[in-house]
Amino acid sequence: MNNFRISQLFPILLLLIVVAACSEDMPVPKPPTYLRTDFPEHTYKRTNLDCPYSFELSEAYNYNPVIENGVRTCHLDINLGQLNGVINFSYIEMEHPLKDYIDYSLNKVEEHKVKADAIEDKQFLDPQKRVFGTFFELKGNVASPFQFYLTDSTSRFVSAVVYFNARPNYDSLRPSLEYLKQDLMHLVETFEWKK
Repeated sequence: MNNFRISQLFPILLLLIVVAACSEDMPVPKPPTYLRTDFPEHTYKRTNLDCPYSFELSEAYNYNPVIENGVRTCHLDINLGQLNGVINFSYIEMEHPLKDYIDYSLNKVEEHKVKADAIEDKQFLDPQKRVFGTFFELKGNVASPFQFYLTDSTSRFVSAVVYFNARPNYDSLRPSLEYLKQDLMHLVETFEWKK
């Protein structure tokens, strides 16, 4: 008789479980989300500096010359606005062979090799404007996702390193990186030495 009651209760319990399960929405795991980023359209203005170079910079960013020992230099800190980062832009009048400056820039890229998933480079050669250089894109959770150098190959050299004011998380920064890359490529492509 005891077995009879258990066998009668089992269908009732099963029915209650099914009804209870159907009465509420089952939780569905959500995919990872990233910050919504609304970037301004890409518009550019030419820099107006008392320096031996000029380039077109996104209107979304602003720059400040670096002051060293009370003297204004041609080094720049380029504030990336809502991207929450900075470009450290350095100008050098070469006193050593060009190879020394290129090696220094390559070593700065190599410092990030441990964290980088990939490093892509693009050469820039414009003999007419005497602008030669390399643009580096470092993919992965690196402190500096973009670096580049440009030179006239004889006496002038600039280098730039991008830093974000956030922990490097490549996946969450990807929209910002794609946006910034377009602006950096424009900067390099419009770079000119002043006579």
